[in-house]
Amino acid sequence: SNYRAAGHLDQWLKKRGIVALTGIDTRALTALIREKGMPNAVIAHAPDGVFDLDDLKRRAAAWSGLIGLDLAKDVTSGQSSVWRETPWVWNEGFGEQDKPSLHVVAIDYGVKRNILRLLAGLGAKVTVVPAKTGAEEILAMKPDGIFLSNGPGDPEATGDYAVPVIQDLLKTEIPVFGICLGHQMLALALGGRTAKMHQGHHGANHPVKDHTTGKVEIVSMNHGFAVDADSLPEGVEETHVSLFDGSNCGIALTGRPVFSVQHHPEASPGPQDSHYLFRRFVNLIREKRGEELLAERA
Repeated sequence: SNYRAAGHLDQWLKKRGIVALTGIDTRALTALIREKGMPNAVIAHAPDGVFDLDDLKRRAAAWSGLIGLDLAKDVTSGQSSVWRETPWVWNEGFGEQDKPSLHVVAIDYGVKRNILRLLAGLGAKVTVVPAKTGAEEILAMKPDGIFLSNGPGDPEATGDYAVPVIQDLLKTEIPVFGICLGHQMLALALGGRTAKMHQGHHGANHPVKDHTTGKVEIVSMNHGFAVDADSLPEGVEETHVSLFDGSNCGIALTGRPVFSVQHHPEASPGPQDSHYLFRRFVNLIREKRGEELLAERA
C-alpha cells in the first residue's frame, strides 16, 4: 500500500507490462540463495496452467549468467535530455526546477529517476546523456559536476567503452559522484577490479558503515557485482563497507572531489539515511566555486 497510490497494484502492473510473482515463500527462497548462491531461473506464464517443466529447466541451465553482459547499452537513454522534475512533496506532487544554480551531467547507464529528482531538488540543471557519450562532448556542455549512474550488468563489460571516458573526465578537476554501477565504473577507471558475488545484495535493510563519519546507515542495495577493495590502488580510499559481509560499498579519491557508493542513497521507497551524499556532492561543486555550503544533513 502507498498513500500516493491512485489505483490497485495489480492493474498498475498490467498496464505497464510488468511481471509479478505471488504465492512464493520468500524466506525459503532467501535461505536457498544464502546457502547455495544465486541459481539460474525462468519465469514462465501459460494461460492454461500447463508447463513443459523439462524444457524450462533446460532453458534455465543454458543461461550463461551476467558475467560478460553489457546491459547498460539496452537501458540507456537514446539521446541527451534535460531533467527538471524535483522530489515529490506531500499534498503538492512533483515540482520543477526552473531556476537552477549549477549544472550536472549524468551519464545514464540505467539511471533511477529519483536520483535525478534529488539532484534537481538541490538546484541542479541535470543533463542526462547516453552511456556511450564521449568525454569531449560531455566537457563541451560545461558541467559543474559529473554523475555516474546506476545500471544493470557486468561492470567490466560496460567498462569497455565507459572506463576510457571516465578516465578522461578524471583528468579535469570537475567533481564526480557515482552510484552502484557508476561506483564500479569509477573503481575500474582508477585501476581497481570488480567481481561477481556469490550472493548479491538486494533489499532495503542493509547496514553500511561510513568510515568518513563513523556512523552506520541502513541503505537500499541491488547488485550482484562488487568492487574488490584489495585491488584499489594507492590514493583511493575505501569509505563505506557492508556490515553484513565486509564487502566494499564506497570509495573516494584522496585530495580530489571524486567519490562513489555501491548502495542507493536515493531509495524510493526505502531508507533515507544516505540522502546526505547528494548534498555532499553539491557541496563539492559549491566549494570549488567559492560558494556557501549546504548543511550536509537537512
